[in-house]
Amino acid sequence: MTSSVPELSIVLPVFNEAKSLPILWGELVPVLEALSLAAEVIVVDDGSTDGSADVARRLRAADPRVRLIRLARNAGLSAAFAAGLRAARGRLVVTLDADLQSDPADIPALLAELDRWDAACGWRRARRDPWLKRVSSRIANAVRAAILGDRFHDSACSLRAMHRRCVEALDPFDGFHRFIPVLLRQTGHRVIEVPVNHRPRRFGRSHYGVRNRAWRGLLDLLGVRWMQSRRLRYEVMDDPP
Repeated sequence: MTSSVPELSIVLPVFNEAKSLPILWGELVPVLEALSLAAEVIVVDDGSTDGSADVARRLRAADPRVRLIRLARNAGLSAAFAAGLRAARGRLVVTLDADLQSDPADIPALLAELDRWDAACGWRRARRDPWLKRVSSRIANAVRAAILGDRFHDSACSLRAMHRRCVEALDPFDGFHRFIPVLLRQTGHRVIEVPVNHRPRRFGRSHYGVRNRAWRGLLDLLGVRWMQSRRLRYEVMDDPP
């Protein structure tokens, strides 16, 4: 279904996923049809060098729901998400990865929670990553919980659904994509975690590993903690005449 103003926006960052993108699209289309919502799918090409943008152009030519945003150079996942979220027009917004580890079949369950919650974030309870990545993620989650005092199991899962007001509350920074549930809760939004399917990577290698994210992740975590400590807290009192 299409309309001038979509009800649902899917934000899909892509970096060198030319093999994965057609498969993901084949999984996503039946989900969109079953939802019966006017939708747009925003493919954000993050400076890919493998022809991912050409794949997205072919999808766009075949389906008017597809929109393509191209970043001038590889800027990272946070930048790709930020560009897609800024362009999203739907009253409901879903984000997911393009590497086939996110399962589009989980989208309806996340959207169903938005009747009661402001945002529903995926929890990859049964991770299908290599053992080193699983261990490092558990350690990172434990450190995050200790520093921020939150109880999220999987803050970095990219499969999420939220109301537009949540998108408008986010103030993106480099690395914000790993803390979206925390950031939303800090701004007063109600966030629920929903168990989702997690699948092993089928093509290529992960762009993130222990070496390139441990120190950076700690710095980002300390930055979020600083923002948490500096958050303004006040209540306006009524002053009857």
